[in-house]
This record gives sequence, structure tokens and C-alpha cells, in this order.
Amino acid sequence: MKKIFLILAFVAGVTAANAQEVETNETQTVVTSPSTGDYFQGYTRPLTFNRMIPPYALEVTFNKTVHVIFPSAIRYVDLGSADLLAAKADGTENVLRVKAALRDFSRESNLSVITEDGAYYTFNVKYADEPVKLSIEMTDFLHDGEAVNRPNNALAIYMEELGQESPLLVKLIMQSIFKNNDREIKHIGSKRFGIQHTLKGIYTHNGLLYFHLQLKNSSNVPFNVDYITFKIVDKKVAKRTAIQEQVIWPLRAHNNLTVIGGRRTERAVFTLEKFTIPDDKMLVIELNEQNGGRHQRFEVENADLVRARVINELKVK
Repeated sequence: MKKIFLILAFVAGVTAANAQEVETNETQTVVTSPSTGDYFQGYTRPLTFNRMIPPYALEVTFNKTVHVIFPSAIRYVDLGSADLLAAKADGTENVLRVKAALRDFSRESNLSVITEDGAYYTFNVKYADEPVKLSIEMTDFLHDGEAVNRPNNALAIYMEELGQESPLLVKLIMQSIFKNNDREIKHIGSKRFGIQHTLKGIYTHNGLLYFHLQLKNSSNVPFNVDYITFKIVDKKVAKRTAIQEQVIWPLRAHNNLTVIGGRRTERAVFTLEKFTIPDDKMLVIELNEQNGGRHQRFEVENADLVRARVINELKVK
């Protein structure tokens, strides 16, 4: 009888100890410490706040559309959740329309946009019954010179078509060429019907070519630009021979011409991928007038192209 009592007491003691251990484990599971973000036990470096690009605050609603206007064409949009709807406004490249996909969503979301000039924009988005700001103009706050608006060594965003060149640097180079307004070439151009279209300079930098064009309208009738094309064609085409043309599309344009008023002179800078011209071909630059016949056309030889001025000699401001 004494042995049975001792065995029962031992079992009861073990059961009580196990129960206490389970209770202790449950207590330890409930008590948690704040996360430090160190998920790899000391093998990672925490992100500091000077690495962060501060987001803008954006309010959206279900019954109204918020329009955000960017200084350059939109290339990429990412929505943080299905609570948001966003798309480029029809017929535009730099206007984004945003609205709520459902009423009164409670969780804050975010929105990120990358534009053609390599600028990155980020927004924290929340729902509001009546947003105060429905039409918003943005600037490139990543590169606006304010240290509080970007990391200390902010990285440029690269585009596939520009290769190893930063879109921001391409933009600055075109602005510098336009501002300096040097005349490097004096023998290439065309003049008809009171319109003079000339090539002022060819520049090169890091695998890209820059063409500086000028259009002077000496007439009183405005010149509406339909399109400007760059194409490589055969110098001499025999009769009954198909014409071989290779169109080269500009990658970027600064002050892209649309209308040249009467008695006015306008200029533009175009960025193209680097190319050369075979001996039996030439580059033709054509300017066509919309609903008119004052078209302009001139040729560029390979000898002119290979003498392109290296952009390192220019002072980019």
C-alpha cells in the first residue's frame, strides 16, 4: 500500500512539473520583444533613415479621381494593394489618375512611379471621403538638391534604351547643348518656301549621339510640324530598284518642335543611339509640315558624323 502511494505521489509530481513547464512555455510564447529587423542574427546591417526616400502623402476616394502630373513620361507604376486603381490618362504620357477601388478601405497603401528621365517618386496612400488635393503637380524631388529629400548618394535609375547612360545625365546634356547654342556645323541644311532647317551640331557621349537642329520661319504663316525623321538611305538608287531605308527613332528630345510661328526661330535637341553610315549610304533628316507642303530635307555624310564633338568638352550646368 505504501509503494502504491509513493508511485501515485511521484506521478502527480511529474504531472505538476510538466504542467508548470507547459504554462511557462505558454507564458514565454506570449511575451515578445519588439523586432529589430535583424533576421539573420547579426549578419545584416539595418537600413538607416538616410537611406530612405521620404514618401509624399496622397489621399484618394471612391467617387472622385486624383490626377498626378509628372514632369516626364511615366514608365513604371506599382500599387501597394488591390484597394487602389491607377492608370495613365488617355492620350497622355505623364498624367496618372488614381482612385480607390472600394469605399472606406482602412489599411494604408503605397504607390511608386518611375518616369522616363530616371526620377523615382513614392507615395503613402490613404482613403479620405473628400480629398483636398485632386490635381497635383510633381517635380523631381529625388534630384532637387535638397539633402533631406534623398539618400546621401542617391542612385540614378537606368533605362534599357539608353544603355549605360543615366537618363538624368542625358537630360542635362541636352539642356546644356540647347543653352550653349553653339554652331559647330555651318554647311548642312535646307531652305525652301521661307523655311530654313539647319543642323547646328552633332555631339557624342557614352554611346549616344545628340543632334542640335534649328528651324527658322521667315514667312508670316506659322509652320506646324507633322514629324521629323532620321533615316539611312542609299546614295544612288538605280531604276527599278527597291529603295532601302532604315529609320532611326530618337530616344529623347528636348524642346521638341510642334509649331514655329511666323518670323520666329526655334531649336531642338534629339538623342539617338550611336551609329555610323556605310560609304554607299547617307543619313537623311526630313521635316514635314502638317497639312502643308513646305517640307524640308537635308543629308548628313559619314564624315560629318564621325567628327561629332565629344560631350566631355562641354560644360554641363
